[in-house]
Amino acid sequence: MSEPSLKSVQCSSPAGLHRVAYKEWGDPLNPKVLVCVHGVTRVGDDFDHLARALCGEYRVVCPDVVGRGRSERLRDPAHYVIPQYVSDMVTLIARVTAPGEAREVHWFGTSMGGLIGMVLASLEGTPISRMVLNDIGPVLDQAALQRIGEYIGQDIRFPSFEAGAEYVKAVSMSFGPHTEEEWFKLSSDVLRRQDDGQWVRHYDLGLAQPFKAITPERAAGDEAALWAAWDAIRCPTLLVRGEHSDLLSRETAAEMTRRGPKPRLVEIQGVGHAPTFIQANQIAIAREFLIG
Repeated sequence: MSEPSLKSVQCSSPAGLHRVAYKEWGDPLNPKVLVCVHGVTRVGDDFDHLARALCGEYRVVCPDVVGRGRSERLRDPAHYVIPQYVSDMVTLIARVTAPGEAREVHWFGTSMGGLIGMVLASLEGTPISRMVLNDIGPVLDQAALQRIGEYIGQDIRFPSFEAGAEYVKAVSMSFGPHTEEEWFKLSSDVLRRQDDGQWVRHYDLGLAQPFKAITPERAAGDEAALWAAWDAIRCPTLLVRGEHSDLLSRETAAEMTRRGPKPRLVEIQGVGHAPTFIQANQIAIAREFLIG
């Protein structure tokens, strides 16, 4: 099956129930499942190229993390945090892995999706048996997090799709060189037209609230917890870094190769944060590690 099905699963937060939407590619009976999870302001559509390339070997599941894209918004924005996302992914994996069947779950996580994968893979009894982390690690810079919070919390509206696409391209140049067709796809996935004709970004502006609440003490505690999670991971792991990444430093990546799952490290030239894995040479890196 070369085209995806659109599905959803009901999840819960302390504030109530919410629906998480996901795309499912490939044979729904395939016992090998690949879960692909996007970055903080992106969507599951980011993985269309990767999923199409791998859905012959996997059942590929690409969720919109709650608060983004086709998924519902949380009633309390304070719950837009990694533990909530991990809980939602546990529910999603339970939905897509039938009871009583031996299923193999692999994970591909970009940025925030990688953090979710790190925490989930560190838990006793984790379903994840192989993982790709795309340009993310346990070290989180507080200034960078606050900057992200300010950026994603801005209520920016565009008079046309073209204006919105120019904005998306301008703030996403660290993704590296892409064709105009690829930039169109990257933009159209995250822009939505409102009833008044204006175009907006696809997510709940409340995503910014937890970022703005970060203190130096909280940042230090979160970093320590992420290193502890990293050290608990045992599954084979591939760590991908963009050559010019400002979120995953060379020093952090090198330290990650010495600890925890001791991953193989691949650096993609000419790219910052984060490689998009929509181009053939990047897809080949994922395929070689996941499938061989």
